[in-house]
Amino acid sequence: MSGNGDPNVGSSQNSSNNDPTASQLLSTLAPVALYAVIWLVLFIFLRSRFLRYYQPRTFLSNVPDYFRTRPLDKGIFGSLKDFFRRSDEDILRKHSLDGYLLIRLLKMATITCVVGFCITAPVLFPVNATGGGGQTQLNVVNYSNVKNNQFRYFAHAGCAWLFFGFVIYMITRESIFYINLRQAYLMSPNQTQRIHSRTVLFTSVPENLLNRDKLAAMLGVGVKRIWIPTDTKELEDAVEERDKVALKLEGAENKVIKTANVNKFKANKKGHVDEADGGESGNQIDRWIPRKKQPHHRTGFLGLIGSKVETIPWCRSELEKVIPKVEKMQDEAFEGKGKRLSSVFVEFETMNEAQAAFQSVTHHLPLHMSPRFIGVKPKEVIWSNLRIKWWERVVRRLGANFAVTALIIFWSIPVAFVGAISNVQALTGISAFKWLNFLNDIPPVVLGVVNGLLPSILLAVLMALLPMFLRYMAKVSGDPSQSAIELTTQNYYFAFQVVQVFLVATIGSAASSSVVQIIKNPSSVTSLLSQQIPKASNFYLSYIILQGLGVVAGTLVSITGLVVAFALAKILDTTPRKMYKRWSTLGSMGMGTVYPIYTNLLVIAPLVLAFAAIGLALFWLAYKYEFLFVMDVGADAKGLFYPRALQHLFVGLYIAELCLVGLFAIQLGHPGAIGPFIMMIIAVIFTALYNISLNSAISPLLQYHPKDLELLDSEEDGQPLLHNGEGNLGGPEYDSAPGASTSAKNGALETEKEGGNLSPQASTTKPAKKPNFFSKFLRPDIHANHKYMRSILPKTQTDSPNTFPESFAYLHPSVKSRGVSLWVPHDPIGISRHEIRETDQVRARIDKQLPKLAPITEVLNPHPDQQITDVESFWKHVSLIMFDSGAIMNENGKITGIQELGMAPIDDPEPDW
Repeated sequence: MSGNGDPNVGSSQNSSNNDPTASQLLSTLAPVALYAVIWLVLFIFLRSRFLRYYQPRTFLSNVPDYFRTRPLDKGIFGSLKDFFRRSDEDILRKHSLDGYLLIRLLKMATITCVVGFCITAPVLFPVNATGGGGQTQLNVVNYSNVKNNQFRYFAHAGCAWLFFGFVIYMITRESIFYINLRQAYLMSPNQTQRIHSRTVLFTSVPENLLNRDKLAAMLGVGVKRIWIPTDTKELEDAVEERDKVALKLEGAENKVIKTANVNKFKANKKGHVDEADGGESGNQIDRWIPRKKQPHHRTGFLGLIGSKVETIPWCRSELEKVIPKVEKMQDEAFEGKGKRLSSVFVEFETMNEAQAAFQSVTHHLPLHMSPRFIGVKPKEVIWSNLRIKWWERVVRRLGANFAVTALIIFWSIPVAFVGAISNVQALTGISAFKWLNFLNDIPPVVLGVVNGLLPSILLAVLMALLPMFLRYMAKVSGDPSQSAIELTTQNYYFAFQVVQVFLVATIGSAASSSVVQIIKNPSSVTSLLSQQIPKASNFYLSYIILQGLGVVAGTLVSITGLVVAFALAKILDTTPRKMYKRWSTLGSMGMGTVYPIYTNLLVIAPLVLAFAAIGLALFWLAYKYEFLFVMDVGADAKGLFYPRALQHLFVGLYIAELCLVGLFAIQLGHPGAIGPFIMMIIAVIFTALYNISLNSAISPLLQYHPKDLELLDSEEDGQPLLHNGEGNLGGPEYDSAPGASTSAKNGALETEKEGGNLSPQASTTKPAKKPNFFSKFLRPDIHANHKYMRSILPKTQTDSPNTFPESFAYLHPSVKSRGVSLWVPHDPIGISRHEIRETDQVRARIDKQLPKLAPITEVLNPHPDQQITDVESFWKHVSLIMFDSGAIMNENGKITGIQELGMAPIDDPEPDW
């Protein structure tokens, strides 16, 4: 989607005539519009036939009921009407806060562009058209057409004041909206009942404080649990080895079952079956598969060298060795043995106490026990970054920033190399490239592939590697969670988009179209660029709508993904586990590389507002469908991408204002330019001061919870929302005052029975007058307040029962890894049942080697009076088990039943802590 991946980027640089006509614009858009129509028709046709790929969130069993989206009405017109009738808030209730806010960003950007067009077009079009600059075609309404009458620049400066002021208001309005929404979201019961909402991650903790007693004493009586991660590298390797052997065994078992059943079916057709040898006896495998053709592998490097062994017996023997080894190492990790890492997770009784610890200065030295993070989900933790010391974090951050800066500056070099390949034959005429003369002997067909297809492939590879590299740099810099990595990536990718997609394309286009004149008369560079830079915006007339039509249609259909999924499923999905994983796993979106694309489009938007509005509106509708019906939730940043995107919009304002300052400065030798120049200087100063003031006002509210909202929620509900998920604040004073609590709850219940508002006093007040559109738009602090935000949030969600105790939430995944579960299909001749019995015998031998459970209550808990009663029940699981339920293999060797599964027998997901 980025500009660098679009073949049209920089196309204006190669044009000697920068005066586009309306017919040229239409001729560019017509084929793309036709392409989009074809893809949309294909999407409408495929959507109802391939539900798994176009509507999975409506029926997949692993999507919780409270997140499942109601299918669209049947019929083309019925489904369109139903889709447009659904509000954007449905994404908030059915997907995520981050998804909802991306949709809101696109909606806000569309509205901003429409208003901007209404402000600028009626004034600037006639002013520029009559400017006397001698421009033609679409350039006649461009800034470059104003000549010898610089007083007309007052119109540009005045429109800039109005439009930029509206953008600043929209940023402020959306910041207020976001703060109210985020606070209501984080204080809702769905969040406060989660362990992660009450847990603070302290990084760069000094060694002398890596002690539970010291931490509990320092952080106060509100501490509930403390997790101090230890170095588990050896355990991770052992678990990886165990799982690798287990999957190899499972693959071999599935292969044996399929081969034996297919061979028997072929023998049945030929009438060569002796029924006396039927049933579930152990000789079925040897009968239908010769010993030499049963699964074998080499034990050396990548299975290419080493002794050749039978896979199934070897894997069972290896599991008998590695499973007891893993269990022993897990027990040692539970006991706290091993080197302690310089990070700790501290869970508090209430969100209030967690917030107090999060906001406090916990160490007298700078960069110690910081940065702190709250609300980090266990599944998002980057465990390898928890060991980083404070000084190492500084070095890593500086190194990562330097590497990304160098990449942004020098990115044009590999792109230029790829572009040169498209015209590589022309280089053969240069003496320095005589070694390329062999290209003249290449057949025209092959040369056409080199010139045409190869550059496109290389550019696509480059653009695919870029987000991966930026995320890797964010991880290298020391970010401790997936959401933190995405937030850092958002900054990196936005900088790349602004510099490479916007500035380089714009300035490069202007410079290339004037290079001959500049060489002849270097002193004219400023005046020439002042004429050519406004013309460079013509490229974006088509670019934005091309993105909107082409990319949106391709995103919805995703025909490549559909074809590849079917092809790969036929080739790779040979076991029930692989088939179930492909069927049940939904794709997610890396928000860190999505938000910058559209904030960058809004940076460009003042140049081509009408076209930007159309393109952004199309993206708005496409992502609305994707979030409601297709995409899963990725890294959960609790909406923090949105305020960062709003701050990035200030970059667009600075660029636009400074461009106008420069353009007016070039004309200062003419009368009438000094006034607009001063106006834009004032605009730049005002924008900077307002940006600083806004950041100072809202920054604390982006991370911290205001205490007055607890009182407000208490008045409305009869009990505070900042509780520990059990209906109280966790302190004894609340337990010893049942009268006040009960009366408040009864008041709320009585109000609900009467059909009134949540507040007990609401029944005595007159209903408020319904606000009009302008009132709601101009006063988000009143009409989009905390109470309103609570009303649009999803109701209380009930998680599925799980066997994981809360005390295991922030243990390393290798420490709480369960025993091995194997999954094979049930087959007609009973081999699966025989293999299950063989596996049970292996498990019996393994269980004899397992040590007894270690007493770990006091290890996980800093307070002796808080007992953990569910630790032992957690470990009452089998070390090795095989299932053949949920998948059936027919006589042809095909596995069925996967798509009808509610939950696979191997599924044991952790709760959303």
